[in-house]
Amino acid sequence: MAEDTHTETGTQAVTEVAADVAAHEKSGLPQLDSSTWGNQFFWLLVALVLLFFLMSRLALPRIASVIENRADAIADDLDRAADYRRRAEEAERAYEEALREARAKAQKIAADARAEVQKELDAAMAKADAEIAARTAESEKRIKEIRAGAAESVHQVATETAEALVETLLPGLAVDRDTIAEAVRGRIG
Repeated sequence: MAEDTHTETGTQAVTEVAADVAAHEKSGLPQLDSSTWGNQFFWLLVALVLLFFLMSRLALPRIASVIENRADAIADDLDRAADYRRRAEEAERAYEEALREARAKAQKIAADARAEVQKELDAAMAKADAEIAARTAESEKRIKEIRAGAAESVHQVATETAEALVETLLPGLAVDRDTIAEAVRGRIG
């Protein structure tokens, strides 16, 4: 009898499962069953409200803070870039000013060096002119001495020649040497 009860309960269970399967096959998809739409609509609203609160309270504030942080970082980067640009422009102006000053200083140094060289050149020229003038004066003095010596030699030779001529041409005439020298000087000058 115990076996009969088991068999009977098993058969009944199989029959119930077969009836459920037949009912499901007959009805199709449960989502399309209009008798469950109210229930489905309720749970859809619950899920949407829950999703809205989760998004508005958790996800959206986090996303907003990330976007705000990124915007702040971009603004900071732009400010830093503007500051670097300003510094670069200031550095460029300072460089150009230093370059201008260096050029002016180099021109002044070159002008001073030219002036110094010109001063030394003028001093050397003056010294050379003085030496040339001294040598010229000395040369002129020597030339005068040579001329005077030459004139004296010419005068002496002329006097001796005149004496020799007078003695040769006028052998008996006694002519004074001083008289002949004076006559030669009068002629030669």
